[in-house]
Amino acid sequence: MTLETIDHVQVAIPAGGEGKARPFYAGLLGLPEQPKPPELAARGGCWFETPAVKLHCGVETPFSPARKAHVAFRVDDVPGLASRARAAGYEVVDDDALPGHERIYIYDPFGNRLEFLRPL
Repeated sequence: MTLETIDHVQVAIPAGGEGKARPFYAGLLGLPEQPKPPELAARGGCWFETPAVKLHCGVETPFSPARKAHVAFRVDDVPGLASRARAAGYEVVDDDALPGHERIYIYDPFGNRLEFLRPL
């Protein structure tokens, strides 16, 4: 058995959090929302996907944000994303601890930490 790739990533959101997830994941990050299969839609949550990135927001009860564990996304404009996120009121943490990379952390509306980086 060989791991081939990551199919998708799921982040936890609280029940009823879909309305806050959409402006962040679709609006700020530019991931188009995709319909969930009908048999899964009843669970709540929402899915965002491009051909390269699939991120699912799944309802977790009780909810607890992932303040340390995270997914890391490569992006082409770290400063631009940081600026847009700050302007939209999201928590952004600058980080220069990884040599050879521009890197930030952005916390989604629920407090989940996401990493965004670009190799220099």
